[in-house]
Amino acid sequence: MISLLLILIVNVMTSTLEIFDFNTSSDLRNWHIVDDVVMGGGSNGQFRLNSDGHGEFSGRISLDNNGGFSSVQYRFSKIKSADYTMIRIRIKGDGKRYQLRVKSKSTEYFSYIAYFTTNGAWQTVDILFHEMYPSYRGKKLDMPNYPGETMEEIAFLIANKKAEDFKLEIDRIELR
Repeated sequence: MISLLLILIVNVMTSTLEIFDFNTSSDLRNWHIVDDVVMGGGSNGQFRLNSDGHGEFSGRISLDNNGGFSSVQYRFSKIKSADYTMIRIRIKGDGKRYQLRVKSKSTEYFSYIAYFTTNGAWQTVDILFHEMYPSYRGKKLDMPNYPGETMEEIAFLIANKKAEDFKLEIDRIELR
């Protein structure tokens, strides 16, 4: 009886919900690039499946015309995320800093954000819900941090205030 209880506790503690697991046949139709061109900038991001079956977000950030960002967004049907405490991503970057962005509802004007820095190798990054703060156009909002109850959008964004090339490979995104 104690063994069964221990197994159940371990299963609950390690439960995951897959948001996206990239492979060579992944459907990218719900992934969309949003660059600073929406505000007159000149950055250019792309998103594709690479030959290894990973999502590849890459491009060039331009500071022309007050530009400076590129993002890739993934919208999906509402997920009830209250049973989870973090987002786990498996990524390989170029040594640059990125943002992970989440929206509870895709219609919200703001996102909850957290920064992570890549190291050039495959890495697993855990981002706790309660550490993600609300932000709009680069400004922190005076609102509570991400409540983690629902989720309808995830995005990756690069905006390091310098002109630069970038490349971020994404293998998996899940809730834990």
